Amino acid sequence: MSELYSTTVTAIGGRNGTARSEDGLLDLHLALPKSLGGQGDATNPEQLFGAGYAACFGNAVIHVTRNKEKKIQDNDVEVIATVGMSPNGSGGFGLSVKLDVTIAGVDQAAAEAIVADAHKACPYSNAVRGNIDVTLSTHAR
Repeated sequence: MSELYSTTVTAIGGRNGTARSEDGLLDLHLALPKSLGGQGDATNPEQLFGAGYAACFGNAVIHVTRNKEKKIQDNDVEVIATVGMSPNGSGGFGLSVKLDVTIAGVDQAAAEAIVADAHKACPYSNAVRGNIDVTLSTHAR
């Protein structure tokens, strides 16, 4: 399989550090959330993961409808990602994700079919399958 895209991001200092992409477009401070005892004055890895997953999943919704009669446009899909972190029972931690997907211009049955297809196509969904519990909620608008 040939690689379609690659990027490099460097994180320094862990959860209280910085993250910067090789092109400098991503350049931000990180902070431990207040709920975990930190200052909470900057973004954190779970927010970044949620943003990436939501954006990627939204594009997967658009992608799987490209050859269908009803094509989903950029502004027709909204994905809200909720990322949770919990102890995994063996001294580490695990993530969970809830994706709340709303698609405009289709009925509920069509929206559910599109979301199911998007979950098969999305690189994030494929990467986490079997490792992270992902709950999908679908709404037609």
